Amino acid sequence: MSINFKKTYKFAVKSSLYITLFATGLVGILSSIFHEFSIPFCVVFAIAIAVFSFFVIQYRVEKFIYKRVKKIYDDVSILDTSELRNQPITTDMATLTKEVKKFATDKKMEIEMLKIREEYRREFLGNVSHELKTPLFTVQGYLSTLIDGAMNDKLLRKKYLDRAEKGVERLIYIVQDLDMISKLETGDLHLEISHFNIVKLIQNVFDLLEMKAAEKDIILMFDKKYYKSIIVNADQEKIQQVLLNLIVNSIKYGKEKGTTEVSIEDLTDGKLIVRVTDNGEGIEKHNISRLFERFYRVDKSGSRAEGGSGLGLSIVKHIIEAHDQKIFVESKFGIGSEFSFTLEKAE
Repeated sequence: MSINFKKTYKFAVKSSLYITLFATGLVGILSSIFHEFSIPFCVVFAIAIAVFSFFVIQYRVEKFIYKRVKKIYDDVSILDTSELRNQPITTDMATLTKEVKKFATDKKMEIEMLKIREEYRREFLGNVSHELKTPLFTVQGYLSTLIDGAMNDKLLRKKYLDRAEKGVERLIYIVQDLDMISKLETGDLHLEISHFNIVKLIQNVFDLLEMKAAEKDIILMFDKKYYKSIIVNADQEKIQQVLLNLIVNSIKYGKEKGTTEVSIEDLTDGKLIVRVTDNGEGIEKHNISRLFERFYRVDKSGSRAEGGSGLGLSIVKHIIEAHDQKIFVESKFGIGSEFSFTLEKAE
């Protein structure tokens, strides 16, 4: 480890000046008493004393400081301060103070981030456990009942097997969604980019969800009649999944006899924005910032009763970000919500 001594010698100069004045004055007084007083002798003596004392003081003080500063570097290196440890040790107190303050600030931020991650990890594990536990216990309960004797009743056997199958399907759905998020986060999920008509894709999604919307008497509609095709450049299958998740959510949290409206607008020369707007129950402000977290639910009991993996919005966010695009949400509680995302227009 190299030593980087400070190049300003204010302390050493002042100290050596005091010593020189004292020593020269003393020699001058003694020489006038015992010998003939000589000004040249005093000048030469003063210069010699000044130079000698300056170097001695500078060297000794910096060595003294260096030993203690090195101990500080060694102590903090226990905390894996590779950035601080790789720098040369400085005896410049201003520089050292700045480095230590920066180190302390960085470590404080790192500790806070670790606390947040730890809290998120605990919450995430709790949510995963809850989401998997419900269908697992459901399947286990029906199968145990069948084993205990219900298997002999044909009607009951079919009923319980059907319900157990639904529990298994829910488990598969959750695992598939988790697998997709993991692949999106690690970049292992390859996007099949192509040109396609976003208007037609939205209409296809409307057709798929028409019966689900009819259960709550919700109308799925465009904001206007689109006479021309609007071609975008994206992964058609993944964008369909985005639209499915957003529109399913709008139906799930929509009010009876409500509406879900989709609009497409030009944003810039190369981008457009797709908006999914409903007049449902809306989202309270404190929940909006956490909507895209895994398993986060605004209405814990109600949303679980509606089904789903709790990963839909998280998947939506990852898919849109994988396209290097943005997703936005605006909502007023009791009035409705609007989810929107950008897409690249095909040239």
